[in-house]
Amino acid sequence: MYRVLTMTLVALVAALPAHAQSTGNSRDVLAGGPKPRISPVAPPIISFRSQYQPGTIVIDTKRRRLVYTLSGGRAYLYPITVGRLGFQWSGTHRISAKRNWPDWRPPAEMRKRQPNLPKLMTGGIHNPLGAKALYIGSTLYRIHGTNNSGSIGSAASSGCIRMHNAHVTHLASLTQIGTQVVVKSQLPRGLASNFVPTAVPGRSEPATRVAAQRSAPRRASRASTGWQRSALGYIN
Repeated sequence: MYRVLTMTLVALVAALPAHAQSTGNSRDVLAGGPKPRISPVAPPIISFRSQYQPGTIVIDTKRRRLVYTLSGGRAYLYPITVGRLGFQWSGTHRISAKRNWPDWRPPAEMRKRQPNLPKLMTGGIHNPLGAKALYIGSTLYRIHGTNNSGSIGSAASSGCIRMHNAHVTHLASLTQIGTQVVVKSQLPRGLASNFVPTAVPGRSEPATRVAAQRSAPRRASRASTGWQRSALGYIN
C-alpha cells in the first residue's frame, strides 16, 4: 500500500504542468492553488452537559467527533477525521495559532517515511490543510480543513484532526488563541450518547437544517480536486 501510494504520487506530480509542480526551480516547493472564500457552516447543536467550561474544544477520537461547548449544557457537534492506527494521541492543550489557507511543511519524520513529499506546499484548495488551521500548543498537530472531504469520519491522518472546510471555518470563528483543546481516546458512554442532533432554538425544522449542513461542506469543497485529493490528502 505504501509503495503504491508513493508511485501514485510520483506519477501524478510528473503529469502536472510545470507551474503547478513548483513555485521555483525545484519540486521541493509546490503551489497550493487558488484561495476562494469559504463560508462558515454551523453544525448541529446537541445536548452536552459536562464539566467542561463553555468555549472548550473536546475531541472523542473513537467516535470521531469534535464538540465545541456552549452555555446551557449544549455544544456544536462536528464530524472529523482522526489519526490512523499508530498515530492517535490524547491530552490537553490550548490553541496557539490560527492561520487562513496555511502553508504545509511536512515534518522531517513524515518526509523520511515518504521521501517524495515536498518541503513546502503553499496554501490553497489543493493543500491538504484546507482553508483554516488551528495549531495545538507546541505540538505538530493541528485542527484543520481538508482537500479530501470524503475522508471525514475515518481514521486516516498522521495525528491531525481534519474537518470540512466550511466547518473548520465556523469553528475558527468561535475560538481564540488560548482556547482549551481536550483530546480523549473515548468519552464516557453517558456523555457521548448525546451525540445525536437536537432541535436548534428558533428552528422549526431541525432535520432539514441538519441535512443542509451535511451537504454544504461537500459543496464548498467540491472544487478541491486534483492529485492532492488522491495522494497527499490521505497522509497529513
